[in-house]
Amino acid sequence: MSVSTPSHAAPHDGATDVASPRRSTETKTAFKTTEFVVFLVAVTGVLVASYLVGEAGGRGDVFLADKAWFYVTLLGIGYMISRGLAKAGSRDHDGA
Repeated sequence: MSVSTPSHAAPHDGATDVASPRRSTETKTAFKTTEFVVFLVAVTGVLVASYLVGEAGGRGDVFLADKAWFYVTLLGIGYMISRGLAKAGSRDHDGA
């Protein structure tokens, strides 16, 4: 009967252990980023402003829904660009 000792349970010879570098191929999860929080706040702000702004001085509704959704679309494009830039800056450490 043979007993093998796992490598992590081998006797320690007194040398300092060197921590292996964190291997990562991805940036933070999208919903954990500040860009996402800012995006949600901005979208909410645009939609609430569009809802609250009404008739001003007899000119009718000056911030219509189609204009608000256009701004939301622009915010979405900006968010996607910011995530793309964040991912472009990440390095692939898996092959190191």
